[in-house]
Amino acid sequence: MGDTGILGERTTPMNHPEQDGDLRPLPPPPPDGAGFSTSRTVRTGEVDPRRRVRLDSIARYLQDAAGDDLEFTGHVRTDPYWIVRRTVIDVIEPITWPATVHLERWCSGLSTRWANMRVRLTAEHRAGPDDPGPRPDGLVETEAFWINVSADGVPARISDEGLASLSAATGIHRLRWAAMNAPLPTGSATRDLPEDRPHILRSTDFDILQHLNNAAYLDAVEDELLGHQDLLRHRHRVVIEYSHPVVPGSSMMIRRRRSAHRVEMWMLVDDRVVASVSVTGGSG
Repeated sequence: MGDTGILGERTTPMNHPEQDGDLRPLPPPPPDGAGFSTSRTVRTGEVDPRRRVRLDSIARYLQDAAGDDLEFTGHVRTDPYWIVRRTVIDVIEPITWPATVHLERWCSGLSTRWANMRVRLTAEHRAGPDDPGPRPDGLVETEAFWINVSADGVPARISDEGLASLSAATGIHRLRWAAMNAPLPTGSATRDLPEDRPHILRSTDFDILQHLNNAAYLDAVEDELLGHQDLLRHRHRVVIEYSHPVVPGSSMMIRRRRSAHRVEMWMLVDDRVVASVSVTGGSG
């Protein structure tokens, strides 16, 4: 998990759907194809009743790809500890079951302590039970802000070997942080918000560090989107920013609001925002 207190630098954020008026694409892959590739089979436990691969499943794919990338490059020895500060997920064409997903991972910008890691997910859909006909192949674009940390969780300089490997795919070497999501509404801005709702945390949501797993936050997003299915009918962008770790025994409340083609969520523990989310739908 990330902590806002460890990042003091700021710059212009990635394209913000609400500011730009559309869902502009994330940075393209490097021309020479530098990066890491892997594949996996979509399982029935990773999809919703409509066979769509859920957001929490996509987040787990990204975690697994990151771990495999560290093993493949050998950086599991030089730079083994990373935390995610933000993940952007652009669902351009949903991935559905049954399918094989191909993941291409590369660095799209870095500094000495953190990096933006792009992952493109493409899917080859196979004929499924009761399919009326061929399904379009899926496409999901993602970018995550990863922070290199020490064994104690303190931001640390990326090793020379790691910097050389990451730099091979990008010319952006002065990456800085700026939040994309809006702050928690206060005062009169909360007047028309629906009542906060609880989100139940399970023991299986926590990792070996006794922190809520990044993907588990997206369970709450999936719950919220049950009432906003229109946002999922076309291309949509999900931005989740993690602010503070959540430990076992915590009670989480969800505050949210809907405006036009956008849903915003703030996840609260002891009245403090631990994560914020925005889901913005396109028009087709």
